[in-house]
Amino acid sequence: MQSKRTVHSSSGLWTTWGSWTTCSSSCGNGVILRSRKCIRVTSKDTCVGELRQYKSCQSKPCPADAVPFRNVQCALYNNRPLPGSSEQAYNWVPFNGAPNSCVLNCLAVGYNFHYTFGRVLDGTSCGAESVGTCISGNCLTAGCDGVLGSEMTFDSCGNCVGKKDSCIFIWNVFRDPYPSTGFFQYKNVTRIPAGAFNIKVKDLSRNILALMSLSKGFEINGNWAMSRPGVYSVAGTEVHYGLNGSLEFLEAPGPTNEDLYILVLFQVQNQGIEYEYWLPKDKYFSTQRETQTPQPRKNSALNAWVRTPTSSGEGTTAQKREDCQKCIPFKEKTQKKRHFCQSDYVIRGKIVGRRKIGQETRYDIHVKHVFKNKFPLDHLEFIWVSNQCDCPKLEDNKEYIMMPSRHVNHEHTLNRILLSPNSYVRTWSQHEDQQMQRLNRLCRLSS
Repeated sequence: MQSKRTVHSSSGLWTTWGSWTTCSSSCGNGVILRSRKCIRVTSKDTCVGELRQYKSCQSKPCPADAVPFRNVQCALYNNRPLPGSSEQAYNWVPFNGAPNSCVLNCLAVGYNFHYTFGRVLDGTSCGAESVGTCISGNCLTAGCDGVLGSEMTFDSCGNCVGKKDSCIFIWNVFRDPYPSTGFFQYKNVTRIPAGAFNIKVKDLSRNILALMSLSKGFEINGNWAMSRPGVYSVAGTEVHYGLNGSLEFLEAPGPTNEDLYILVLFQVQNQGIEYEYWLPKDKYFSTQRETQTPQPRKNSALNAWVRTPTSSGEGTTAQKREDCQKCIPFKEKTQKKRHFCQSDYVIRGKIVGRRKIGQETRYDIHVKHVFKNKFPLDHLEFIWVSNQCDCPKLEDNKEYIMMPSRHVNHEHTLNRILLSPNSYVRTWSQHEDQQMQRLNRLCRLSS
């Protein structure tokens, strides 16, 4: 039994809302309503607010041959003369050219005129191209609370509160300069905590944005390889990665179900990386507490390859090398064909020299044989290993089978061949050579 407890208004007294009615339509779209009463102490008292509230409803889908609701209303006047006219009767169908879609305008079948029979019944759709519903002659759309005509909207954190006080807006610009050790290095920009909404990241320079998740590592532009612009499923949301002219952006509606890490791969001077997102208050305050309390590393792999450079001078590299673990050789035998078919290059090469440039290693390669190349190769090439741990490690005067990738920056001023820690690298042998020949044939057959 609904309580009749009263709620005070500015003058009269409203009772509490009654129960919702059943759906007005037996099939298809209709409305339900609930009402309340205004209790007046004097005849001059009034209550501020709505007497009734409406919500859309759908009891079940209508059969394919069901007559549309607006057609049914026009047909009610079939074979009846118009008020104040002769005895001639007409048949009627909806007329859709009138300006007010919530007025019942019907066209006389076989005649070139239409007639207005007043308002359509409550629950009538405002039109095929509209999401609104007609109530008392007005086209109303539902708020986030489902009530027609309500002004309640979702806030930026997805809560139906009608205002944005349930979440906090985070905005900043990352302005760190490029590392003194040289370009082409990843650097952490920011961590976006789990639960974030409306994430937007924009690179104001011509560097390369990268995205990591805690569970999978690199998701976009990882391991010195460019990803295609498009939509990526990451952390329970869809991340839109694209270019605006020559500048990059990352956008995601959220909410995210795990922490995300934004990084930048330096190539030129940093003009700024602008990022913003909304975070529920409870998540925000929880994150603030975490930053004030030292936390154990959640993912050693994440920290192994993405470490914020310091400016401590010559001791920095030595300290970082202590953190590097032994390079893990490629062991995914079942994935060898996929790597071969998807690689930009598959070559047999001899290491004839090396040079340390900043935190990168440049190997001088004598290309002995080319199994596959999507792009031109010279007999002598430079191959770069662009990570602080120098993985994979290559020894002078040894021959290897390698599957590197090609990287070109936005301006096409930097064109390099890269080996990442996950690249396929094997010491050359006759057996390995035969396997590459076989994989070459398999890839051609499957393409």
